[in-house]
Amino acid sequence: MKKNSLEIMVGLFVILGMAAVVFLSFRVAGGSGWGANQPTYTVYASFSDIGGLKVKAPVKAAGVVVGRVSDIQLDPKTYWAKTTLKIEKQYHFSDDVSAQILTSGLLGDQYIGLTQGGDTEDLADGDTLTLTSSALVLEQLIGKFMTNVAENNAKPTEEVPAAENSEQ
Repeated sequence: MKKNSLEIMVGLFVILGMAAVVFLSFRVAGGSGWGANQPTYTVYASFSDIGGLKVKAPVKAAGVVVGRVSDIQLDPKTYWAKTTLKIEKQYHFSDDVSAQILTSGLLGDQYIGLTQGGDTEDLADGDTLTLTSSALVLEQLIGKFMTNVAENNAKPTEEVPAAENSEQ
């Protein structure tokens, strides 16, 4: 009897441990988890290049997560990436809020950063953000740098006439 109760206790402990690992995995991966669903409103933003931005990436204002990217589509007319952002209703932004794609650290994950504007009108459900800045893609920056270096090295240098040796 004592052995059975010990086995039951160990079994319960293992099940609780596995449930905790699953819960933490969802939270770390950006999942909403249980009880974390806030009412949201939807806004849209278009970018010429989203870099490595992914669905469920955070939307932040002043470093605070205020929403998530819920969808990314290619606009067939403009060939820009149209992102759908779900912003928590407790956060109100002005109509002229700007959005840019930023990176956490040098090579970290990308997110959308919002900067509050000065307009008195608030964003409404279904509005489109017009002030956007696309992602800086590291590979493109390195390519531009290498091109500039190659162009500078290929330019002919002006030869300066050698000074005549003066005899002493």
